[in-house]
Amino acid sequence: MYRMSYSEILEDAPDLGRERERAAFDRAIGLLRSAEARGPGAIAERSQAVGYVQDLWNVLVSDLLDPENGLPEGLRSDLVSIGMWTMREAGAVLSAPERSLSALIEVNASIRDGLR
Repeated sequence: MYRMSYSEILEDAPDLGRERERAAFDRAIGLLRSAEARGPGAIAERSQAVGYVQDLWNVLVSDLLDPENGLPEGLRSDLVSIGMWTMREAGAVLSAPERSLSALIEVNASIRDGLR
């Protein structure tokens, strides 16, 4: 499977790349909100939502760490930090079903909104 880097996407079609990223974040946020609404007992839905968020950030962090990524170094570093926090928080909410998903929802919504 070929995965284009962020800089390649922006070079070819910046609006399309951002649209895809927003769609991925919209899906993540939707899954998280749905799981949060169903409560701590919805283990399967919670696991699916958190797994999706972890997969999304794994892809993003991997691309951000690529030396050919065209984003400014400071922005890349900040986004990697957010991604690492997100993955740690995702692990924490899986370990403690009573823990709210609201922080994950808020952070991912902020990143998504920054893509507009």
